[in-house]
Amino acid sequence: MRIANGIYMLELSVPVMGRIDVIHPTLFSDEEGAILVDTGYPGLLPLIQKAMEEHNVPFRHLKTIIITHQDIDHIGSLPDFISKSPHKLDILASEIEKPYIQGEKMLIKITPESIEQAVASLPADISPEWRKAFRSALENPPKGPVNDILDDGLELAGCGGIVVIHTPGHTPGHVSLYHKQSKTLIAADALVVSEGQLLGPIPEYSVNYELAMQSLKKFSEYDIDAVICYHGGLYTDNVNQRIAELAASSI
Repeated sequence: MRIANGIYMLELSVPVMGRIDVIHPTLFSDEEGAILVDTGYPGLLPLIQKAMEEHNVPFRHLKTIIITHQDIDHIGSLPDFISKSPHKLDILASEIEKPYIQGEKMLIKITPESIEQAVASLPADISPEWRKAFRSALENPPKGPVNDILDDGLELAGCGGIVVIHTPGHTPGHVSLYHKQSKTLIAADALVVSEGQLLGPIPEYSVNYELAMQSLKKFSEYDIDAVICYHGGLYTDNVNQRIAELAASSI
């Protein structure tokens, strides 16, 4: 979906553990190149590449990947992008998330207990081979080198101007982005849309829920016309007011 000039919301339906998860990476593009925000689950490169081409953004145009945080549904296809790109990609993330994305530290939310729970939750008709591959993907999560750091308040040139907003809580180094030209907030997992309503971070998926709620106050510095949530998609109904309501509930 085209949000405005140079910014697109991709909508990808992915079968995950017996259910369909719909995720929404963001794509920026101008004459200088394209920027992709998050890479989805492992194995999604062909699906994302197809979505890019549907918006007339060829894969070779991709120059930069921004990783908002370390969760596997955001970094899953990063190794494939790196290996299949016709040129070196710039991979950007926060300093805190960098060692997790590079594989120097184990992903915070992946523990021996969580791996067992995830495997046990698979549908009964899943083959032993697929179960084994699923377990292996959790025990050996995808990784890739981070070339540059996203400092809080940094503005990336090109594509209408993209401002980095540190929004820790969902993970320690989670970042959101603000597209100045279109007044669009790319919230990643700092916000979600559910049944048409803009909601705060999901408590059970946040490593520090109180901090995640406090991070919402940072959005008050920006004039926002639209929000792209990785889970739930686009929200455009009195965005500033709704975010202020959510942020006030954290006091």
